[in-house]
Amino acid sequence: MSAAALVIAAENLMPALRDRVKVDGEILTFPDTEPIQALQTIMEQQPNLVILERLFAATPRGAALINRIKSDPELAHTEVRVMSHTGDYTRQVVKPTATKSPAPAAAAAGAAAGSHAGAASVATEEPPRALDWHGTRRAARFRVRPGVEVQLDGNPAAIVDLSTVGAQVISPTVLRPNQKVRITLPNDEFLLRFRGAVAWAKFELPKSTEAPQYRAGVEFTDGDAAAIDSVINRNRT
Repeated sequence: MSAAALVIAAENLMPALRDRVKVDGEILTFPDTEPIQALQTIMEQQPNLVILERLFAATPRGAALINRIKSDPELAHTEVRVMSHTGDYTRQVVKPTATKSPAPAAAAAGAAAGSHAGAASVATEEPPRALDWHGTRRAARFRVRPGVEVQLDGNPAAIVDLSTVGAQVISPTVLRPNQKVRITLPNDEFLLRFRGAVAWAKFELPKSTEAPQYRAGVEFTDGDAAAIDSVINRNRT
């Protein structure tokens, strides 16, 4: 039998928050230092309600946990609520709704209507999109084959995509925006060493069987563009 609710909060705030939860059935509690264990229980129990204390929900780990629940179709019925232990704040997290694409017949009809409009129709052009959703990418990046790594301050990170001015990486080590890093990139028989900075970073909770990770965009400060380009050409997919 699944639990009715699961509450996550700092241990010193848990009693006050727990008293505010009024549901019928079992209530499970987890300290905010154990988001992985909480996620595993959420996946197994699929409670009707998950409550995050407001201070925890505002942290990267809290935001990652909320996004993980929102994106899982098996947890579609689970309501996520952010509450303050003081009782002055409550917010229900709205899950994204799937949008249906127009039926083929309707799309064809729309296209036909546009073609008959003739001179009366005015062609419109979509505004240019940022090269990535953070708006930080300054050059085209290329996907690289699995297993290609870079070292950031001596810590390994997997490269997702790479350009001559930056890369998207996945790291088990903490990365923070504006963090300055020393970069080591393998290039055949020698190593490229240069400096860079973390442009953006977010904490992720993948599947419950995988370890937490940081996904980040790293901008290169003084990398050799020609040498980096040769790395791209050898490893791009």
